[in-house]
Amino acid sequence: MADDPQAAPATPTVLLPETEIQRIVADLAARIAPVIDDETVAAVLLTGGLWFAADLTRALARVGRNVRFDALWLASYGDSRSSRGKIDVYAPFQRPIAGRRVLILDDVFDTGLSLAEAVRITREAGAAEVLTCVFARKPWPLPRAPEPDFVGWDAPNRFLVGYGLDHAGALRGLPDICALD
Repeated sequence: MADDPQAAPATPTVLLPETEIQRIVADLAARIAPVIDDETVAAVLLTGGLWFAADLTRALARVGRNVRFDALWLASYGDSRSSRGKIDVYAPFQRPIAGRRVLILDDVFDTGLSLAEAVRITREAGAAEVLTCVFARKPWPLPRAPEPDFVGWDAPNRFLVGYGLDHAGALRGLPDICALD
C-alpha cells in the first residue's frame, strides 16, 4: 500500500498485546519515579502520545509520583506513512515551565524530529531539566536526534498502529500495538 491515506488499511497484526503494554508502562514508571518529583511536568506530545501519557501518569501515581501535566501539539507525519521532514507546532505549553523539570512523553521514536523539537521548545521555555520518554523506539538510520532517556519497547521496523499510533487518523484506539503491512 502506498502513502495514499484514502486506501483501505490492511488487517492489523498484533505485535504487542494490551497486557504486555501495561507491563511495560508499569516498568517505565518504576524506572522514572526515582528521578522525578511531584513538581515535575509530564508533557505529552499530541496526538499520538496521549494514550501512553495517560497510562504512564496513572502508573506513576501508583508508585507515589503525582506529576503535573501539560502538552505540546506537534506534527511531522500528517496523514502520510513517512515524516514530511519538518515539524508543525499546533499548540505550545499551556502553563509556564521555567525552572521546572519536564518529562516529555511520546508514543514512538523513529526519525527523532518531534522529540528533538519538543526538547528545543522546552529548553527555550526555561525548563531546569528536560528528560524524555517514549513508549516505542523504532530502528532508524543514523543520524537522528539524541536517544530518549527512557524507552519502553524496541519496536520492529514496521508500520505500527494502535495505542495512539495511527494510519491517517484511524486505528489509534486499538488496545494492542499492531503492524499494518
